[in-house]
Amino acid sequence: MKQLYLIGMGPGDPEYLTIQAVETLRRVDVFFMLEKDGRGKDELLAMRQAILKRYRPEGGYRLVIAASPERQALPDGYQKTVRVWHETKLGLFERLIAEELRDGERGGLLLWGDPAIYDQTVSLIAELGARLQGQLEFAIIPGISAVQLLAARHRIPLNRVGEEILITTGRQLAETDPAQIHNALVMLDGQCSFQRLLGQDLEIYWGGYLGCPDETLVAGQLDEVWESLVHTRAQLRAAKGWIMDTYLLRRRRG
Repeated sequence: MKQLYLIGMGPGDPEYLTIQAVETLRRVDVFFMLEKDGRGKDELLAMRQAILKRYRPEGGYRLVIAASPERQALPDGYQKTVRVWHETKLGLFERLIAEELRDGERGGLLLWGDPAIYDQTVSLIAELGARLQGQLEFAIIPGISAVQLLAARHRIPLNRVGEEILITTGRQLAETDPAQIHNALVMLDGQCSFQRLLGQDLEIYWGGYLGCPDETLVAGQLDEVWESLVHTRAQLRAAKGWIMDTYLLRRRRG
C-alpha cells in the first residue's frame, strides 16, 4: 500500500503551516513538486523548499520535481480545455506515484492554502485512488487559506450576521447578477471582473501575495479604488511574472 498526503502549506510563509501539517511533513519519504513554466517559477519552487528546509533540516527524504502540464486553450471551449488539462495532470500523478513511490512509502504534495478550497488536486487524487483499486491511500491535511488570511489582514469578518458568503471565480462573477452579491469571495480573476460591478455600492478588500514578503493590500469603495487596483495588479504581475490574489466584494449597508 502506498500513502499520499495532500498537505495545505498555507499562503507561502513557513509560519502558516499548522502543527498537524508539520508533523505530517516529518513522516513523508518522497515529496512531489510540480514546476510551472514561465517567469517566477523558481520563486514558487523556492517557497516549498524553504518549508522543507525549516521543518526537515535533517533531510532524509527524496524530492521529485516534475513539469506541471500547461492548460492549452482548445477550440471546443473552456469546459473541454479544463477536462483535457485535468486528464493530463492525472496521468502525470499516476506516473509519478508508479515510478517514484515504492510500496509502503509515504508521499507528500505541498499545496497552496487549504487543499479543500479551490484545488482540483483532491478530486484528481481521489479519482486516481479509485483507479488503483486499493493500492493508494490518501489524506488531506488542512491548511490556512488565502481567504482566511485576507480577512485577518483587513481585520474584517468574512460575513455579517444573517448574510451568506459566495465563493466564486472571476469567470463566474462576470455572469452573476450584481443584485445577488452581498459577500462574494473571488479567486482566479485575471480579468479584474469587478470592473463590471461599478455603481453597485460595493466595497472591495483585495490581497495579493498574501502571506508572502511582497504582500499587497487594497481596500475601499469599489467605485473609488478600482482604477488604482487594476494598475497596481498589472504592475505587480509584470514585475514578478506571476500573481496570486483574492478579494472580497461586500455590499455597503445603509
